[in-house]
Formats: sequence, structure tokens, C-alpha cells
Amino acid sequence: MEYYLNGLMLCLQPLNLLLIAGVSVVGIIFGAIPGLSATLGISLLLPVTFGLSTQTSFIVLLAMWIGGVSGTFISAVLIGIPGSSSSIATCFDGYPMTLKGEASKALAVGMTASFLATVGSVLIATVVAPVIADLALLLGPWEYFSLCFCAITLVAALSKGNIWKGIMAAGIGLFLGCVGLDPITGVARYTFGNHYLDSGLSTVCQMLGMFAICRIILDYAKGQGKLPEVQKSDLHGFGIGVKDFVKNFPTIIRSFLIGLWIGFLPGMGSGISNMVAYGQAQQASKHPEEFGKGTPEGVWASETANNASLGGAMIPMMALGIPGDGITAMLIAGLTIHGLQAGPLFMTNQPDLCYLIFACVLISAIVTFIIEAVFKRWLPMILKVPYHFLYSVILTICFIGSFGVSNTEFNIFVMLAWSVLAIFLNIEGISLSPLVLAFILSDDLESYFRKGVSFAHGSYAPFFTRPVSLIFLLLAIFSVAWPYIAEARKKRAARIEAAL
Repeated sequence: MEYYLNGLMLCLQPLNLLLIAGVSVVGIIFGAIPGLSATLGISLLLPVTFGLSTQTSFIVLLAMWIGGVSGTFISAVLIGIPGSSSSIATCFDGYPMTLKGEASKALAVGMTASFLATVGSVLIATVVAPVIADLALLLGPWEYFSLCFCAITLVAALSKGNIWKGIMAAGIGLFLGCVGLDPITGVARYTFGNHYLDSGLSTVCQMLGMFAICRIILDYAKGQGKLPEVQKSDLHGFGIGVKDFVKNFPTIIRSFLIGLWIGFLPGMGSGISNMVAYGQAQQASKHPEEFGKGTPEGVWASETANNASLGGAMIPMMALGIPGDGITAMLIAGLTIHGLQAGPLFMTNQPDLCYLIFACVLISAIVTFIIEAVFKRWLPMILKVPYHFLYSVILTICFIGSFGVSNTEFNIFVMLAWSVLAIFLNIEGISLSPLVLAFILSDDLESYFRKGVSFAHGSYAPFFTRPVSLIFLLLAIFSVAWPYIAEARKKRAARIEAAL
């Protein structure tokens, strides 16, 4: 509790509070504009953190995260285009509410649901993460290897499109993670005599290339540089009262639990939770026919779930060092930049920074809610920012950031190479999530595997004989096999139905 209170007091210092407010505004803008996202915002901030203290770095990164995820509902409500995949379901009822002249209410529901879900989930994460971290200290390298392997496999199996494309992306990430000096023997691997590669491929360059440069090139190539006009609506007043909250309380609780659980599962995140929660809300509703026509219940469900997944994703990130989604993978990269490693030992050895992270998410959620509530009337102006200004600024930041990683031009070419790879994967319909997660976890995966084999004197048996390790490996195998099992069951059920 002492560390948590210290973290809160640090966040409430005038300069830090000003930083949180300023970066939250930028995050809201990135979240609201389709094509930009919190992921892009954090990738642009990563190189900036080189010159900041560890505490300040995470204050700005977390403020960008909270503001970016919360802001995605704005475009979903006002123009029917989600700011990111986390607000797809918000469009189903948010935009019809705007067309009916209820934009003020839809925006109020979105910002209130985002605030309540973020605060609730981070408070749960603050309590649960240390408990899981204490249990994780009892595990050995065999369990950690299996856990990392299971996380990568889950993400690959759940990625959009063909499951084998997801596995291939994970394989590419693991391969690229091998570039550099062997962590144990010091032998150069896949460097081709280039000493710039001895330290491996830069995570910062990866994030900038795959999430910033690639996004701009693809959007420009597809002609997605203009947005439709914002529907003119009356945005005076807050829009909802306590009665609206009480009326939708069962939906809020159900969606919160769905988002928290899905956020906890590696690789699933808010992009899935909002769709699942929306479907569950429709099934449980007394008036399911109203969904898709502008019912506030649909907005409550979607926005509660996608923000609850934030706290859910923080639990494995802080307690186990396993990112719950793409953004928490970047936050782990931010820790690495400052010489830290997420996981149970991080919570034990760096409790001040650990609880600062929890406190900063809480304060950022409160500040974001206040900003959105106060400036709600002017939110439509965000969607009128010219793309050619944004693209120019983003490209400039990318080139400066990649150069600043090691003050060499080589990393600029590394960033461009990552962007070319990302463009190719997008064209082929291959998800980037498995590649990013595998690349981030590649060092841990190799290290735990080699330690496990070494401690067992060359034997691989402990990976299969230790119960926890075996459970994770079986989960990994099941995640790959389940889509085929489900498809076979569906075909069998269809045959039986046809025979009847």
C-alpha cells in the first residue's frame, strides 16, 4: 500500500499531472482518428523515452495508452468508423444514435463506460497481479518456457485468417529474434559480419516500421486520407444520468467481466472483447430487436468490455512478463529500453515502479474522463485534422526516433525493412500480432529452454513431467487443434441434421 500511495503522489505532482493531461489529449486524438491508434502513439513515444527517466517514461506511455484506447469510441459514434478494432461494436448502435440526434448521449455513455471499466479493471489488477507474481516465483525455467510457448501459440491460433499463417508469422518473429550474439556462448548469429547487428534488431525500429511507416503507406495506397463529414448534432449537456447507469447495470457488470477475462488471455485483447460482450448483451437483452438501431445498451457493452481488457492485459504483463496484447508488448519493450524485465522478479525488486504503473493508469483514466467530459462539444473537431499534416509529423518522428536508437543511419534502414515486411504480411492477410509477440518473447523462450535443459543435465523430460509445464504445453497443442475439432463437429452436426 505504501508503494501504491507513493506512486499516486508522484503522478499528482504538478509537472507529472500536466504531462498526463497533455499526453492523454494526444492519445484521445490518436484513438479518435481512424488509421491512427494508441499502438501507433506508443510506438512514436518509445524513442522519446531514451532521454527520460524510467518513471517519466512510463507516465507518458501509460497516459498515451489510456487516452488512445478511450478515444476510439469518438469516431465510432460520430461518423460510424471505429478508431480501432476495439470499437467496432460501438459503431453498431453509437452511430445510429447520432443519426437520431442522440450523439450527446452516445458520447456520454462511451466516455463513462470507458472510465468505469478502466478504473475497475486496474484496481483488480493491482490486487491480483502481486498474488500471481508470488505464485510465479515458485515456477522454474521449464514452466516459463511452456508459458511463453503457450502464449505465442495462442496468439497464432487466434489470429485472423488461416491458423498456419499465424504460426508462420510467429516463426518469423522467433527467427528474427535470433539475430545478434548468442546470449550464452556469445557467438554471432545471422549478422553476416555486420557489427551493427551484434546487439540484435531494435524493438523500437520494429514498432516504428510495422505500426507507423507501414500504416501510413497502406492508408495512402488505399486512398484512405479523407473522412466523411461529421454529423451535426446537439452536444450540449452531459447526456446521461444515474438512471441510465442503473438501468444498464447488469450489462455493465457482464461486459466488464468478459473484457477482464479476455484481456487476461494472451493475444486476445480489446479487439475481441467488445464483439463478444456486444453479442452477449444482445442475447441477454429483453429487447434484442433494438440492437443495431441505436440502443445505448450496445454502446455500454462494447465500451465497458474493451476498456476492462486493459486491466486484464496488465495482469500477465506485470506478474508473468507475458504481454496480454500488442500494446502491453510495447510496454514490455519500454521496460527493456530502461534495462528492466517484466515478470514476478520485477514486482519483487522494483515495487515502486510497479505500483507507479498501476497508479498512473488510474490517474490517466480519471484525467481522460475529465478532458472528454469538459471538451465534449469540441470532440468532432478532432476528426477534421488534415491527414497530410499528421503523416508528415509522424514520418519525421519515425526517422528521428529510429536514428536516435543508436545514433546511426543503419537503424533507419532496419525500420524501413520492418515496414516492408509488415506491408507484405498485410497484403498476404497475415496478422502482425504473432510476429510481434514472438519477437518480444524470443529471448526469454530461448533462455528458459536452454536453462531447463542445462539444469536437467541434457534431459528434455522435465518439460513434460512437471505438471504446470505439461498443462501449458497441452493448452498450446489444444489451441492449434481446436479450430479443426470445432469444424469437424460442425460438419458432423450438419450431416446429422441433414439425415433427419
